[in-house]
Amino acid sequence: MNSSRRGSRVFVALVFAVLIWAVVYPNFVVLIESVRTEGGLTLTRYLDFLRTESELRALWSSVWISLATVALSALVGVPLAFLFAGYEFPGRRALGALAAMPVLLPPLVGVIAILFLYGESGIASRMIQGILGLEEPPWRLQGAFAILAVHAYSMYVYFYLFTLAGLARVDPAVFEAAASLGAGRLRTLVRVTLPLLTPTLAGASLLTFMTSMASFSAPYVLGGGFRVMTTQIFNSKLQGELGVAMVETVMLAAVSLLILWPLSRWEGGREYVAPGKGTRSVRVRVSSRWAAAGVALVAGLGVALLVLPHLTLLLVSFVPDGSWTTQTLPPVYSLENYVELFSEARTLRPIINSLIMASAATVAAVALAVAVGQLVVRWGVRGKKLLEGLLILPWALPGTVLAIALATTFSVSQPLTLRWVLVGTPWILMLAYTVRVLPLTGRAALAGFRQLDPSLEEAAASLGAGPWRTLRRVTLPGLLPALAAGASLAFVTGLGEFVASIVLYTHRTRPISIEILSQLRDFDLGAAAAYGVLLMLLVAGAFLFGQRWLQGGTAA
Repeated sequence: MNSSRRGSRVFVALVFAVLIWAVVYPNFVVLIESVRTEGGLTLTRYLDFLRTESELRALWSSVWISLATVALSALVGVPLAFLFAGYEFPGRRALGALAAMPVLLPPLVGVIAILFLYGESGIASRMIQGILGLEEPPWRLQGAFAILAVHAYSMYVYFYLFTLAGLARVDPAVFEAAASLGAGRLRTLVRVTLPLLTPTLAGASLLTFMTSMASFSAPYVLGGGFRVMTTQIFNSKLQGELGVAMVETVMLAAVSLLILWPLSRWEGGREYVAPGKGTRSVRVRVSSRWAAAGVALVAGLGVALLVLPHLTLLLVSFVPDGSWTTQTLPPVYSLENYVELFSEARTLRPIINSLIMASAATVAAVALAVAVGQLVVRWGVRGKKLLEGLLILPWALPGTVLAIALATTFSVSQPLTLRWVLVGTPWILMLAYTVRVLPLTGRAALAGFRQLDPSLEEAAASLGAGPWRTLRRVTLPGLLPALAAGASLAFVTGLGEFVASIVLYTHRTRPISIEILSQLRDFDLGAAAAYGVLLMLLVAGAFLFGQRWLQGGTAA
């Protein structure tokens, strides 16, 4: 009994130690190093930051771009969800699935796809230039507007999917009651539907805002002279100004956490409850043939606009190197890029690196998430709120902040302070990916534990099964659907990770995202697109795997 209790205490201490070392300690090191100079501790760097107009402008740009991204994403995603959830028309199911397609594009790949289509030398730009006989491209996809457009395109999916789920949970009896009391459609929307969706919309806003604050791909590729804090940090590190980069890192993390707190309170604040029978929502069938065709056409055109970047990426992937110059559409197509991609060790290396590092990070993050779930939900240990906070913290910190923290902490060998040289090795990227995806697996595991009937584990214990045998034979099989969903999201995030990679990679450890950027710099658009298509297919496969496990667990 004593040995069992001692083992439990060791397990609790080990989980706390690993999380604090991986999540908190690197950020603490950056905070200390940001005020340390040869003469001792000083706040001079922070005072310089607050006196520098370009720094304050970059910080403010990050905030307002994120707020505007939330507004634009909601304007696209919420009406789209109402259309597909509220009306029945030809092709609704297929078009509704296609409307979520941007989720399959990792951030950098999405930016590249939009650049191929709408960029200064993109297909749409050249087409309009040719039709109108213009000497110059009709627009330049650069600056704040370009970043906002890309953000809205890639992040409206959060509002679309969240709102669809929220509308599916609303009992139709609520709308019938409002109609019977004389409320029109607009009044019902404002006074009934939107209040019921408040928690859902708040969650989508929170996720969109934090994703935009952490965004690096769009500002890096399309920003031009427009700077946000993530690109400012990267440029400072690139120029060797590590002290400045650490101050910028701390300031971005502080602002992100300060804004996250009220948004989190909104998400978890007042909840509206809709009593009813729990019946499935009923879609309005468009009775008129012309009206049904019109709705289907509008929905189809909207979805086609959203899917065009995917198709453009696929088209460009068949373009041989050097064959597409000033023509509107590529004049030559072949499988050359794909043949080269799979036939040479040099081109295969980034794919293998990404698969190995994303897989290792997913396994480590799932193991940590299960351990935390066991401690928080089943054992109810002291400090369980702290454990949950440690799981969520990486989600509130932009990827640039995490990368700089890890690069600073693990660039020296000081074993007594738990610091080893990991920079330049695959381990630093695996650690970064693990911390980045930990909130995804953590939230999935906690939700799974809370939905799992504890009487099953109690029954196993009464039959003589120890805690580890119970975990292996009872708890984990019950958690599989939730863990598969979290693991698929984690694997997808690791595969497409670019923000941390660009700070921490070496040529030997470069992942797919870095190779795409390298091919673009060499103006080999076809090869970059081929890597992007492959990454998109891997992401789609991971999502399908997660959905199959989820449906299998639900059916069981």
